[in-house]
Formats: sequence, structure tokens, C-alpha cells
Amino acid sequence: MSKQPKEILTNDYFAANAIEIGEVLQRAVNDALRMHKRLANPIAAWRNGRVVIIPPEDINIPPDDSEKES
Repeated sequence: MSKQPKEILTNDYFAANAIEIGEVLQRAVNDALRMHKRLANPIAAWRNGRVVIIPPEDINIPPDDSEKES
């Protein structure tokens, strides 16, 4: 049973995959926002230099790229 060598994460790797990494992170944020909204939990956000609490009914979830294509 041979192990595959681990890929070394360098600045070049992140630069070459920046778009994909950004898309994955945005989907993760959107999933967390959906969960908060579904469970009726507020979120904290930084607005105009202050922390504000956003009630679940005011949480806006941007569409994922996968939703735009449908």
C-alpha cells in the first residue's frame, strides 16, 4: 500500500488556483449563512467600522455560481 506524495502548497499553487479557491470559500460562507437563516440564528457582521447583529430574516445570501448556471 503506497502513499501518494503530498502536494507542496506554495504561493505559486495558490496564485494558479485562486479562482477555484475563492469559489470554494464563497460556497462555504453561503452554506453557513443558509444554516443560520434556516435555524433562525442571527449573524454578526462588520458595517461602517462597527459590529452589527443581523437578524435571520435580514440575511441576504448571494447566489452560488452553480445556481446562476441553472
